[in-house]
Amino acid sequence: MAPDVARIIELREYEPLLCSSDVISTEASERLWLEYGAKIDVEFPSPRTGGRYRITPLGWVGQIPLSPDLHLAILPKIPLANVFRMFEYAYRLKGFGFLDGLVGCASLAEFYENLAMVLARRVLKRARRGLHKVYLTESEQLPFVRGRLDIGETLRLPWRTVMPCSYEEHTPDHDDNRILLWTLDRILHSGLCSGRTQPTVRTAYLALHGAVGTHPVAARECIGRFYHRLNEDYEPTHALCRFFLEQSGPTHHVGDRAMVPFLVDMASLYELFVAEWLRTHLNSRFALRTQEKVDITAEGTVRFSIDLVLYDAVTAEALCVLDTKYKAATQPDNADIFQVNTYAAAKRCKEAVLIYPQQLGQHFDTKIGDVRIRGLVFALDNDLEQAGQEILASLP
Repeated sequence: MAPDVARIIELREYEPLLCSSDVISTEASERLWLEYGAKIDVEFPSPRTGGRYRITPLGWVGQIPLSPDLHLAILPKIPLANVFRMFEYAYRLKGFGFLDGLVGCASLAEFYENLAMVLARRVLKRARRGLHKVYLTESEQLPFVRGRLDIGETLRLPWRTVMPCSYEEHTPDHDDNRILLWTLDRILHSGLCSGRTQPTVRTAYLALHGAVGTHPVAARECIGRFYHRLNEDYEPTHALCRFFLEQSGPTHHVGDRAMVPFLVDMASLYELFVAEWLRTHLNSRFALRTQEKVDITAEGTVRFSIDLVLYDAVTAEALCVLDTKYKAATQPDNADIFQVNTYAAAKRCKEAVLIYPQQLGQHFDTKIGDVRIRGLVFALDNDLEQAGQEILASLP
């Protein structure tokens, strides 16, 4: 059911909301607790809550369809337009013009729906031109010879009326198109498409369905794919698919009645955004690696994944380790300081930076041994480009 006929309860990131049983039923609250307890804290009625439910989003924003007629809409604590710009960098959509005209959307649900329309139109355009096909080797028992006959198998069982054949089939049923179909399937199950968008998304789905098999696809399968002259237009489309799949929850929700939430982990989005903004704007003297795995012990029993490592592009020397922290803080936690200091020691560099989305209560710049550790801010509440330039100027 479309969100415009559903009752919507609005919450804001990290802010508790008290609800009576007239607003949210026992069944809906229990489902919220069971299925989304790691993303939303649900406290059931008690004298401490005044006999009401206390619901607190834990760093996730988006929309959860608890039932066809009740949705939760979780708003970010930063301007929506900046969230959209973060998506543009984080999913490498900048330069394709996908978000032109979408930053004025009044809600995340509206943004989701409009971007779904962009994806559906791109799929329909490609379907009209013809889906990209590849040659896949098939092996099958046939009553006639097709392709290459397995002579050895035939002679071993000469009385059989079918023949083992291997042949190549030119088919659109491969991963490039399966990603598109599965993404459209998830969008159709989201409950977030209105009567304005649903028909176009369904038409795009039907343009693939039948020619392409429906297989669950993980968001990571949209990254690092090989593109060439015949499928180069799939690259930005797969970038869009990655956005939808990463926000659509577990891939095991299937069936006509399943409703898939649209949920954004703001900590992960912030980490992706900072990494891609820096990658786009860094001087060519530098190289940036993300999620670099480092063994702390010789046996490899302790391994860390460092958010960002800044390198000298010529000498390959590690200059600085950076760790994003999506939280409000007056000063860095001891655990965060020790963590980033360990990263710096592992990379044998003398600079470590903790990056926060808002100003710290006090300036933080200290040394542990030979490592200088600083707290810097990539602010999200105003102009993102200006905030990025300020942090860029503070790096080594």
